[in-house]
Amino acid sequence: MICVIRVRGRVNVRKDVEETLKRLRLRKKFSCVLLEENKVNLGMIKKVKDFVAFGRIDRETLKKLIEKRGQKIDKSKKINIESVVEELEKGKKLNELNLKPFFRLHPPRGGIKSKEHFPKGVLGDNKEKINDLVLRML
Repeated sequence: MICVIRVRGRVNVRKDVEETLKRLRLRKKFSCVLLEENKVNLGMIKKVKDFVAFGRIDRETLKKLIEKRGQKIDKSKKINIESVVEELEKGKKLNELNLKPFFRLHPPRGGIKSKEHFPKGVLGDNKEKINDLVLRML
């Protein structure tokens, strides 16, 4: 599962890139979505790589993300984090599991370099380091 975090804001964004960010549900800075790894999603991520940080999220980080930042659609229903993580790995979507399809995160503790690509900054493919970034943003 791929975690995508919007790092750059809304000013001076080309129309096609803005449209792609809307389709990914990344409307605000420091919002996060979880995507399946398929050809369509990878193409959209490739188009917006200068505005987002992305990488593979591990199970423990996913649990913490859902626990701290997951928002319920129907407030009266309870959710079990373990079962939600298992269902996500099987291919279900967050909407079907009574969770909103995006997460609102804090700015990262310790700061980030938001205008440079991965080895120096955070933009682009962070591979496994995305887990550290997500934990700093919870």
